[in-house]
Amino acid sequence: MIPVLTIVGAGTLVPDGARHSAAHHLQLEGASVLVDCGPGTTHGLARYGIPWQDLSHVVLSHWHNDHVGDLPALLFALRHGLGSPRSRPLTLLGPEGLSHLLERLAAALGDHVLDPGFEVRVVEVAPGEKYEDAGAGFVLTCHATPHTPESLAYRVEGVWGALGYTGDTGPSAALAAFLAGCDVLVAECTLPDDRAAETHLSPASLAALADVASPSLLVMVHVGPLQTPGEAESRVRAAYPGHIVAAADGLRVRLDRAGPSVDPYPSAA
Repeated sequence: MIPVLTIVGAGTLVPDGARHSAAHHLQLEGASVLVDCGPGTTHGLARYGIPWQDLSHVVLSHWHNDHVGDLPALLFALRHGLGSPRSRPLTLLGPEGLSHLLERLAAALGDHVLDPGFEVRVVEVAPGEKYEDAGAGFVLTCHATPHTPESLAYRVEGVWGALGYTGDTGPSAALAAFLAGCDVLVAECTLPDDRAAETHLSPASLAALADVASPSLLVMVHVGPLQTPGEAESRVRAAYPGHIVAAADGLRVRLDRAGPSVDPYPSAA
C-alpha cells in the first residue's frame, strides 16, 4: 500500500473552524501512527475516516496543550467507546518526562489514562535516539528543538521514504540538517516575520530551514493568528522555490516512491 499522511489538525489553540490543534496521522501497511494529539483530534480522526480504534502508535512532540490536550480523551474512547475490548497494545512515544505527564493526567482525569483496559507501552526518547518497530515498518529518530526544554522534532523513515515533522521550534541550523532529504516536511510557521522569536518559525526562518532540508513537499501547519495561512504561504514562496501547501484540516498526502502527491480535500462525514 502507499502510505498516506492526513493532516487532522493544521492549526493552533486559537479557535478556527478549518484548522484544529496539532494532529497528524500516518497510515502505513503495518502501523497507524498519530503524531501529536491536540484538542479536537478524536473527532477529527472520525471526521476524516481514520480508524481511530486501530491506532498502533501515538507520538508526542512536547507537553503544550495544543499538542497533547486530546490524549486523555483518546484513551477514554479506546476504553469505553469500542464494541468489544481492545487487546492490541498501544505505544505512546515522546520526550523524556512522558511517564510523569501520564501520571499527572491520571491524577487529574482518571485511571483510564494509565489503565485503558489494554497494554500501553510508554517509550521515552532523548535527542539523537532512534526507535524502531520492525513489524510496523518504520524507524523514528528525534532531534531537540528550541521551543521547550523537552520539545522534539521527528523523522519517520521506511522503504516508502521519509517524513519530517518540526513540532514547535525556533530557527535551528542543526534541525534543518536533521530534516534534510525528507520527501515530505510538515513544518510550523506560527509568527509573522515582524514578530519573529527564538521559539517559533516565521516565513523567513521557515524558508531558510526548507532551503536546507529541501523536501519534495513542504506542508505548512500551525500558523498563528497574527497572519493568515495564505499570507504565510505567500511570504515563504517569496524566499523558497519548492513545492508548498498551506494545510487545512483534512489534507491528505500520498507518500508514493515516485514522489508525494496531494489529494483533493475530502468532505467531512
